[in-house]
Amino acid sequence: MSNDLVSVIMPVYNADAWLQRAINSVLVQSYTRLELIAVDDGSSDRSPELLAAFADIDARVRVLRQPSNGGVAAARNAGILAAHGDYISFLDADDWWHPAKLERQLVTMRKSDALISYASYWRVAEDGHVLSKVTPPAEVDWQDMLASNFIGNLTGMYARRLGDATFQRIGHEDYVFWLEQVRRAGRAVCVESPEPLAWYLVRESSLSANKLRAASWQWDIYRNVAKLGMMQSAYFMARYVQHAVLKRRAI
Repeated sequence: MSNDLVSVIMPVYNADAWLQRAINSVLVQSYTRLELIAVDDGSSDRSPELLAAFADIDARVRVLRQPSNGGVAAARNAGILAAHGDYISFLDADDWWHPAKLERQLVTMRKSDALISYASYWRVAEDGHVLSKVTPPAEVDWQDMLASNFIGNLTGMYARRLGDATFQRIGHEDYVFWLEQVRRAGRAVCVESPEPLAWYLVRESSLSANKLRAASWQWDIYRNVAKLGMMQSAYFMARYVQHAVLKRRAI
């Protein structure tokens, strides 16, 4: 294992109910050469105090504070700008990782000479029960990504030499980000692991929980971001709906 530094970007907004679990899952990683950049996006709860406490305990934790609440895209972009790592990964404050996530991810990327990797993960309800297991393909390219966002943002990681994209303030900002990065890289690979490497908390209050709104965002991406024609957009929209149903199918 080389001495590459992994930067973990974590946007934080009023997340004191879940924050300790998320941060601990980063700090106990078997791959220890990392920095956690927590970007407080104007929290009004105990999140700033919790972040300060973690920073006092572990020098790998760096806390940035946004001047006001600018949204998750702006917070992630601020984290990317401040990152020193050779690799960039993301974890929201209500999700968490398997302890071997980064180590297995780096091994897979070096073995396959890939600039982007991702992993399978669990979708978990707020009461703790598992909703479904998301198992993405072994490898995807840009055309594959048009059918679905196969890269769960909590599992995605890219090599810094690929170049930094930015998160746009748009519906499905995660998807648009990884769509662009895969276009640049040509492909992305799934981590070799016997089990999922992350847990995604499904909150009913989240924006993406509105299925009609999410579908309209997807259509807008096809037409205005990917610049697809009407027929192509309709084709990929049908595939998107199919994959969305499969992703949410209970195990």
